[in-house]
Amino acid sequence: MTKHFTLNELTRSATAARKGIDNSPDQEAEGNLYSLCENVLEPIRKYLGEPLRVNSGYRSQKLNKAIGGARWSQHLEGEAADITCTGRNAEIVRYALKALDFDQLIWEYGTDEEPQWVHISFRDGGNRNEALRAVRGKWSTKYSAL
Repeated sequence: MTKHFTLNELTRSATAARKGIDNSPDQEAEGNLYSLCENVLEPIRKYLGEPLRVNSGYRSQKLNKAIGGARWSQHLEGEAADITCTGRNAEIVRYALKALDFDQLIWEYGTDEEPQWVHISFRDGGNRNEALRAVRGKWSTKYSAL
C-alpha cells in the first residue's frame, strides 16, 4: 500500500484465519486504508523512526461480529487501525495530538503513563480530531476526553 505498510498487514487477523472468515476489503475500504496509511500511519512511522505493529486494521462485518467489535466501528470502513510501538505508545498519542489531522484517537486501556495500544482513525474530509481515553469499567468500557 505504502512504503511501510502492506494490505496484508492491515487486514491480517488470527481470528479470521482460525474461523475461516474472509477479511478482504472492498475497493472503497481499500482506498480508505491507503488514506489512513498516507495521512496517519506513515507520518507516525517517520516520526518514531521505527516500525509500528498494526494489531487491528480493516475488519469485515463477519470478523467484527466474531470479535465483538462495535457496530459503528471505523475498522469496518478501513478508516481505523489499532497500533503499538513498544514503550512508545504515549509518544504516539502526544505526536498525533500536536501534528496530525485525525478523526479519532483513543488511548486504549493501559496505565496513566502508557496506553496498551493506540486506536487512530482518518477520514477523507470531516475529521473530528476527537481524543479519548478508554478505561475498563465493571460492566463496560468507559470513554472520557483525553
